Amino acid sequence: MSERIQFLLSENDIPKQWYNILPDLPVQLPPPLHPVTLEPVTPDFLSVLFPMALIQQEVSTDRYIDIPEPVRDIYRLWRPTPLLRARRLEKALDTPAHIYYKYEGVSPTGSHKPNTAVAQAFYNKAEGVQALTTETGAGQWGSALAFAANVFDLDLEVYMVKVSYQQKPYRRVLMEIYGAQVYPSPTDRTEYGRKILAEDPDNPGSLGIAISEAVEAAATSNGAKKYSLGSVLNHVLLHQSVIGLEAIKQMDLAGEYPDVVIGCVGGGSNFAGLAFPFLYYNLREGKSTRFVAVEPQAAPTLTRGVYTFDYGDTARMAPLMKMHTLGHAFMPPPIHAGGLRYHGMAPTVSALVEAGYIEPRAVPQRATFEAAVLFARAEGIVPAPESAHAVRAAIDEALDAKAKGEERVILFNLSGHGHFDLSAYDQYLKGELQDYAYPEDEIRRAIEELPKVQV
Repeated sequence: MSERIQFLLSENDIPKQWYNILPDLPVQLPPPLHPVTLEPVTPDFLSVLFPMALIQQEVSTDRYIDIPEPVRDIYRLWRPTPLLRARRLEKALDTPAHIYYKYEGVSPTGSHKPNTAVAQAFYNKAEGVQALTTETGAGQWGSALAFAANVFDLDLEVYMVKVSYQQKPYRRVLMEIYGAQVYPSPTDRTEYGRKILAEDPDNPGSLGIAISEAVEAAATSNGAKKYSLGSVLNHVLLHQSVIGLEAIKQMDLAGEYPDVVIGCVGGGSNFAGLAFPFLYYNLREGKSTRFVAVEPQAAPTLTRGVYTFDYGDTARMAPLMKMHTLGHAFMPPPIHAGGLRYHGMAPTVSALVEAGYIEPRAVPQRATFEAAVLFARAEGIVPAPESAHAVRAAIDEALDAKAKGEERVILFNLSGHGHFDLSAYDQYLKGELQDYAYPEDEIRRAIEELPKVQV
């Protein structure tokens, strides 16, 4: 019999609790600040946007938080997700490294995003909410929340970054199949959207702008709508911990433990979902796994941004958080990894990078697609452009192990498939895909506009 490739769990192995890293953080996180007063936000302020259960999870000091049974029941549609040994990729690279990947693309919408979308929809429904608003970049989050909103009979309006709306029309169709209303952001539906369009009718949009529109739509609804966020905040990263909790069991089935754990980062949720449960063993039990967070060179939040307080959105309506940021006014180039075109980063991920527990790495667009095609030809799965950043870093780690003649156990999160991204692959295969120069001047100007906050 050939060597084992799949490491599978049963439905009984779906985690019953999420892992919360906050009580184990080696550094203290400053509180989010009110966008006007710059004082720590109160639950009353947050309750305009979020249900109280999620606000409580945002600040919880409990290491483990029970997953409601209705959420676990929906998880059964795709969880546990498979862990696979990339033996064919290892052979193609001729590396002594052992490469494993946790494949989240088996979810109904093709990514890790339903792990938190289902939970957020459940808690909103439980508190009597009838409608949600959100933003989306490439459409992975929007389609996941559309799926979850449909399950819990909630209305949903999605503000999709305009350049991604144009690049990925089938993501819009998928959201509409689930019953969501999808608008290209900036739109003429919100005061802030109209302001942006008046200044620049051809504005390609950004996640910061789309967040502003979604937040405005919820905040001005007189309580009729709540806002749902797909990354960055603690409760989102908490829900994603099912990825790493399963992977720990699966690596045990494989008889190995990772030397390095890798994930792409835009806001930080899929990376944290895989990494944080393993990081627990570094923080509490003396393990020495390395953690690599991979971002695009065109939006280098961790590798070129500053660690300071900044707004989560462009219109400065969302709370300020201390995080790595390129400045809320930064307009990233229109790369195909729409989910990574964000100016900020999860405060927990940022704090751990700043303290040296996570290694940030930036990779260019063409090298990312080169790695994705190599992976697809070896393993058969076409990665989402976002996930391909993790593939690039995993291949680089394997080649480094080869150059040094050492064994290395590599685990990365293949956070979604690229079936809706074939136009981007078409451009790459035709040689039309470009790398974007590091926008030094734009980032410097955006950083100069950062608020001066001392806490």
